[in-house]
Amino acid sequence: MMGNRKPELLVPAGSLEVLKTAVLYGADAVYIGGEEFSLRAKAKNFSDEDMAEGIAYAHDHGIRVFVTANIYAHNRDMEAAEEYFKKLGNLKPDAILIADPGLFMMERQICPHIPAHISTQANNTNYKTFEFWHKAGAQRVVCARELTLEEIKELRKTIPEDMEIECFVHGAMCISYSGRCLLSAYMTGRSANLGECTHPCRWKYSVMEEKRPGEYFPVEENDRGTFIFNSKDLCMIDHIPEMIEAGIDSFKIEGRMKTTLYVATVARTYRRAIDDLFEDRALYEKNLEWYRAEIAKCTYRQFTTGFYFGRPDESAQIYDNNTYIVESIYLGIIEEVLDDGRIRLTQKNKFCVGDEIEIMKPDGTDLKIRVVRIESTDGISQESAPHACQPLIVTLEYVNKNETEIKPCVGDVLRADAK
Repeated sequence: MMGNRKPELLVPAGSLEVLKTAVLYGADAVYIGGEEFSLRAKAKNFSDEDMAEGIAYAHDHGIRVFVTANIYAHNRDMEAAEEYFKKLGNLKPDAILIADPGLFMMERQICPHIPAHISTQANNTNYKTFEFWHKAGAQRVVCARELTLEEIKELRKTIPEDMEIECFVHGAMCISYSGRCLLSAYMTGRSANLGECTHPCRWKYSVMEEKRPGEYFPVEENDRGTFIFNSKDLCMIDHIPEMIEAGIDSFKIEGRMKTTLYVATVARTYRRAIDDLFEDRALYEKNLEWYRAEIAKCTYRQFTTGFYFGRPDESAQIYDNNTYIVESIYLGIIEEVLDDGRIRLTQKNKFCVGDEIEIMKPDGTDLKIRVVRIESTDGISQESAPHACQPLIVTLEYVNKNETEIKPCVGDVLRADAK
């Protein structure tokens, strides 16, 4: 790949289960939030015990862990923040992600041994901002999503060589500048900048004229209202070479509130795309159709390239619905493979005896499997698995006999076609 350095693949995790999946499915680093000071308060997030276990698990596999502390803090938050940074200092993640300058100074004083990364929430749009954070002691800055690739190239040429650039490569796009939105706080009292966003940008809206109260007019010809703030999802799988050539050090996937299936699918797709590209540009181009098909099996809202190639036009918005496209259903993770080949899992969505499902292998292989028998853990046979989070023992058979040498493993993700 013309001597360029391979970028880090940075994957989100909203729980310990998802962290372990991200590690197995190709992440170089994982970013997580604790129960405080994270901009995803509605995610499951990590207790102190889970964070310690997650960091140890990732480090055992050679993977880094970054912890988010990227709220904009109020005076009332400062005493608790000090205690939180002391706690993180003992847990020793590989970096702490911060937006608030006050919290940044506090982190540098309390955890000087842990690198600080500057969140996209800090509105990082020019090289002077990067220089400011570098002089203050930051190792990395996450670009504002409003930057083009040409602007990022200019940044790379201007900022110090040891200053790392992180950019989003995939996931949901916020309609507000650098994610600094007041809609949720204004409409529900729950601030996006404190991690409590209720996503009012996805709600239905109509226009009402001042002197005609109660008469609602759709902005578009749609009797259900219109989704005027509803952005498509970012997807740069077709543009990995341009991202690398711009000098980006870390490719960040959005989604600390996403499912295990989403994280497994996106992580292994970008992992394979990056590795294919660095093996041979022709191999990457040959496999583009596979990447596109695989990434579309995630839950998503159509795709856009965001601001990377210029200001988005009206095609970057979705005007007729606020629903996700769902092509695959998450069934669970293999927790144990028994001596007789049966698997144990905790069921996440319904499936039945006779269903054909897939076992996703981290290397990109998908094993087509038929469900032969479903049993409760006390040995009672059942025709389906309708109860969420029920522990099950499942007997499987291969659909394709030529795949029988590939064995299910602990940590493999199971999915089914949503159609």
